[in-house]
Amino acid sequence: MNKLNTNRSRTLGLSAILLSVSLSLGGCNNALQGGLSGGFLGALGGMAVGAAGGHMGRGAAVGAALGAIGGAVIGDQNDRNARR
Repeated sequence: MNKLNTNRSRTLGLSAILLSVSLSLGGCNNALQGGLSGGFLGALGGMAVGAAGGHMGRGAAVGAALGAIGGAVIGDQNDRNARR
């Protein structure tokens, strides 16, 4: 197996883990849900952008981190607005 296939396998496995965790924590608060779904979507977007430049794993990691932060912030704001 070459390096590209190994990276794709790792990224696909990480995406599957993130998806299963986000689905299993469906009853949690909005900030956590937003962070998980944002991390998952960010990882997918980062994979796409990183694959174009030959660094799919790095793109997925950066996308997951930025997506998780953004999703948590938006989820927290939605949670605060719902309490009003």
